[in-house]
Amino acid sequence: MCGIVGGVAERNLIPIMLEGLKRLEYRGYDSAGVAIIDAEGTLVRRRSLGKIKALDATIHADDTPIAGQIGIAHTRWATHGVPSEANAHPHFSNDQVAVVHNGIIENYQQLKAQQQAMGYAFTSQTDTEVIGHCVAEHLKQQPDLLKAVQAAIQKFEGAYALGVISVTDPTRLIAARKGSPLVIGVGIGEYFIASDVSALLPVTQNVIFLEEGDVADIRRDALQIYNQQGEPVERQVRVSSLSAAAVELGEHRHYMHKEIFEQPQSVSDTLEGRVTDKTVLVSAFGNQAEALFAGITQVQIIACGTSYHAGLVAKYWFEDILQLPCQVEVASEYRYRNPVVLSNSLFVTISQSGETADTLAALQQVKGRAKQQNLSVPTLTICNAPESSMTRESDLVFLTHAGQEIGVASTKAFSTQLVSLALLLTSIGKVQGRLDAKREGKIVKGLKKLPGLIQNALTHEPTIQALANRFADKHNCLFLGRGTMYPIAMEGALKLKEISYIHAEAYPAGELKHGPLALIDETIPVVAIAPHDDLLEKLKSNLQEVNARGGQMIVFEDEKSNVSSDGTFTVVKTTSNVGRITAPITFNIVLQLLAYHVALIKGTDVDQPRNLAKSVTVE
Repeated sequence: MCGIVGGVAERNLIPIMLEGLKRLEYRGYDSAGVAIIDAEGTLVRRRSLGKIKALDATIHADDTPIAGQIGIAHTRWATHGVPSEANAHPHFSNDQVAVVHNGIIENYQQLKAQQQAMGYAFTSQTDTEVIGHCVAEHLKQQPDLLKAVQAAIQKFEGAYALGVISVTDPTRLIAARKGSPLVIGVGIGEYFIASDVSALLPVTQNVIFLEEGDVADIRRDALQIYNQQGEPVERQVRVSSLSAAAVELGEHRHYMHKEIFEQPQSVSDTLEGRVTDKTVLVSAFGNQAEALFAGITQVQIIACGTSYHAGLVAKYWFEDILQLPCQVEVASEYRYRNPVVLSNSLFVTISQSGETADTLAALQQVKGRAKQQNLSVPTLTICNAPESSMTRESDLVFLTHAGQEIGVASTKAFSTQLVSLALLLTSIGKVQGRLDAKREGKIVKGLKKLPGLIQNALTHEPTIQALANRFADKHNCLFLGRGTMYPIAMEGALKLKEISYIHAEAYPAGELKHGPLALIDETIPVVAIAPHDDLLEKLKSNLQEVNARGGQMIVFEDEKSNVSSDGTFTVVKTTSNVGRITAPITFNIVLQLLAYHVALIKGTDVDQPRNLAKSVTVE
């Protein structure tokens, strides 16, 4: 959550920080602000409620806009305190220290009470102000900004990524991370910080990913990083594979639309180098993968949101195709229910960012228990971010190649997660002898057809755009599916509610008689997914139950399914020649398009829906 940008340079940082904030706006857009130390050595700040364009207007409203060669900036997603200018970052302490912060300081109430007793004034409802005051207090005892920050963070409980500047040492920027990501951009005679590489692309592709507990002392011509123990360390400078063009809209109106249409390429990229003509390369999961997969007797998948839905689809695959037990659970529930960790389980975490707080905490918890109880619990992270916390914590890593995803509502990340899980299924089945060569070849053939199947599904956009008009005055919607299509229905409902603000629920179609039928009348749209599979006839019966009660039925079907009605159904022949693995991925595409076009009809903010942010790095 939230976005940080900052730097130390020989040029004015305001334009650079504003551009960086625009690229991070998907992380938070309740309010934004910048702070610089100007040529007179004074801390100057501008903040505004709303999006970055409002901040830009505020900065340039004066005849002499602010300028500085050292500064920090922030775009906020509210945790403590409502969205307001007063709660916007950066926060000051006595006009001496400025700080920007991602994360949550869990003991801030205790620290706040202590600081108020010491005479410090608070001007916001946030937890971040205690950070600035704590640094300022330590500066009284030790007038060295690095040492003051190192001492201050010892008092914080929770998660943070920090950028700190002070007029007491106007040439230094101190950065620190614990539980929230932070990256340093390396330029020529200049350094930058950001919570995401994308913010740095206009100025550099050379980056350093800070590790857990790191503190960085940054000057224009020098950088020194200290680890959690306060020891100087070297961190590798990497060249980002992202480009500035990768995060441009191009011909698309919204990032979500762009990312929906990038899915054929994203799926191709995720498959590339992982499959041959007929086989899956187990080594794609790591050098240890074959040995670790051989010994597992069950799979435990932990994820949140859209990634959780991908796990639910995989559960059907693992148990149906491999007869291998698979459990799937929401990370925020799993980590707090004192779960039993079974030996010989493959513990799989799924996350687009690799920084999802609850999923990361669950991974760390399981690793700790496995070590304490001497259990064999290999860990695997499926992720779109190669330098994320989860990839560093896991025994095995499988990177999806979705590319940068900016829209808050996940699209191509979900499709590539499902492809990755299909490759995992096939690899485990191959290693354990649960899949013969013929079955493996059939799965690989289906996966290689996927880019074309997705491309074909995208051609239905005009039809779906017309259907979206039916939702203009709707406030509720029901999604139905059976088998693997039930979690796809869940994902479709999530997308609709995320970006159009229509209340949407998903149910297994067979559960209609156990309550949901009470919702059906002529005012509620019902969206169903009808692949040509073993459950088709049962699904058709369920749909007739809806039809008999006047429901407005929209059915996305396989061309062979032939869902018939008396003319009251709207049937979209979505695809054909799909199997049990390719079908859920393909049918999901049209549900993404439906949510997108309904959101356009509703006039909502598609890429940055209210109250949501892209990367959930706080509990």
